[in-house]
Amino acid sequence: MTTLRKILDGLYTGAGALAAVCLVAILTLIVAQMVARWTGNVFPGAASYAGYAMAGASFLAFANALNRGSHIRVSILVNALSDKGRRLLDIWCFAVAAAVAWYFTYYAYWFVYWSWKFNEVSQDQDATALWIPQSVMVIGGGILAIALTDNLLHLIFKGDHRVTRDLVDQSFGE
Repeated sequence: MTTLRKILDGLYTGAGALAAVCLVAILTLIVAQMVARWTGNVFPGAASYAGYAMAGASFLAFANALNRGSHIRVSILVNALSDKGRRLLDIWCFAVAAAVAWYFTYYAYWFVYWSWKFNEVSQDQDATALWIPQSVMVIGGGILAIALTDNLLHLIFKGDHRVTRDLVDQSFGE
């Protein structure tokens, strides 16, 4: 099991690192577009590529953010429950979230498949094949679904989820 745990933790961390790379790509694209405008040139598709990188940054960061406790969680009800009630509510929440994430990933896959099958391209100047940036949505959604299922199973079999709580960050929001 420790090998599987290392693989999953590496997957979540790797996805978070790729999300950071997407953020750097957004910065680079925006700066390149600014330089192109200042020099009287045009960088066709820069806004589209920045949008694709933004979607990539969002979807790839979901699982890492979940495990680091960065998702918004309304804990007023959770804090009012007993330990058993809190555990049952957490199981229910992770089960519903995992089901929704798997559902999203399944249909996102077919969305990407049909974009590839019909050779859809963006309507901007870049004419990018849309299945390429859409694939990041499927990958990120799949990693989030895996993370939610991982936390659900950990909660059922070990008694607690793997979401860490950063009390310093939480003190600013509560």
